[in-house]
Amino acid sequence: MIPFEARCQTTAMGILPHRDVQQALALSLSLDIPFWPQLPHVSLYEDMYIQTSQNFPGISVDFEKKRLTFHTEKFQKELEDYFNRMDDPETYRLTPEYSVVFRAFLAKDLGTYSAIRGQVTGPVSFGFKVLDEHLKPIIYNEEVKSILYDFIQKKVNLQYQELRQKNPRAFVWVDEPGLGYVFSGLSGYNDQQAREDYLQFVQGLEGPKGLHLCADVQLPYLLELGVELLSFDAFQIGFMPKEYADSVARFLKKGGILSWGIVPTEGRTLESQTPESLSSLLSDYWRVLSDYTDLTPHQIAEQSLIAPARCCLVDLSLEIEAKEKDPHREEHLVEKAFLLLKEVSHRLRKRWL
Repeated sequence: MIPFEARCQTTAMGILPHRDVQQALALSLSLDIPFWPQLPHVSLYEDMYIQTSQNFPGISVDFEKKRLTFHTEKFQKELEDYFNRMDDPETYRLTPEYSVVFRAFLAKDLGTYSAIRGQVTGPVSFGFKVLDEHLKPIIYNEEVKSILYDFIQKKVNLQYQELRQKNPRAFVWVDEPGLGYVFSGLSGYNDQQAREDYLQFVQGLEGPKGLHLCADVQLPYLLELGVELLSFDAFQIGFMPKEYADSVARFLKKGGILSWGIVPTEGRTLESQTPESLSSLLSDYWRVLSDYTDLTPHQIAEQSLIAPARCCLVDLSLEIEAKEKDPHREEHLVEKAFLLLKEVSHRLRKRWL
């Protein structure tokens, strides 16, 4: 059961382009539901995959190529030691080396917020991203995959326990940008296999069971993975297919929450949007859902969070000359998006709540 009311409150995904820890924290804490930021521009350890890899057997960080490597022989050698430490919470704890922000976030007064949030990179994305010595995704290896799912499940649960000490309405969402790969005909790990593994994985998660995806969205599929809170890039859909309505209605009627990523962070797109245009776009989505189910826009708004569409580490619309003039452009874009986010949230609350 989710211990807080959504009601169009604001939150955002974890990755920020900032280089100043305090600025990043202040930005996060300005939202209704703050989160601890991941800052890849501060340290390579802040990369979402490297951050999650801490203490996983067989993994090394290649600092020269700025990536993770995995060797099967190393994995087998480290497995016994890992099994001996499986029940030790320290195996899964996020240390200051791997996050310069997490402890600073926990040191803040977080108890007055309606909820707080953390994030951990999901097993599917991690398993596709990390390649073995034969350049095959480690998720294709059954032994590695089973340990990976358990490893990340324990990381999520420990982080939830730490956050919950600061606010009883804490939750952690599993960050899965690579989940769309399971629909590729070239993938050796398909959507049916992923569904079976994910249902079991989610059952073992403590607290509200959250999932975040900012890639192309297969909304009905995601809503059937056993999660209670789903965050997705709603802006890129452009319209709400009526075929999604029944799946969304079933999810919401069970008490689920949808976090609608409606505010773009890409420069040119953001400049073309207003609070009116974005709140109208999302309202149109909700009307489609209402037209094809017995839900009302008011009910949908009550079970909705409002968020940016994606993170913005690199503005893909940015010309080199512009970046040279403003090396902090991505930071400014995100800050602008957060301001717009608050205005969109206000309009939606006023209209539907």
